[in-house]
Amino acid sequence: MPKLKTKSSVKKRFKISSTGKLIVGNVGKRHGMSKRTNSFIRSSKGTRVLSKSASIIVESMMPYGK
Repeated sequence: MPKLKTKSSVKKRFKISSTGKLIVGNVGKRHGMSKRTNSFIRSSKGTRVLSKSASIIVESMMPYGK
């Protein structure tokens, strides 16, 4: 059986934590920060854990990341 390919976009954007959850960076902070509220900027620092329903979709695109 041949190797399965991993989606390149998924391996760039997601990381698996030590407990097996998917970690993703917060969105909306590339440009246009003057129109964002200060609370939005503070709350979107760092990374967050992906929801269970979204992680099922992403995990299907990274077959060897489990």
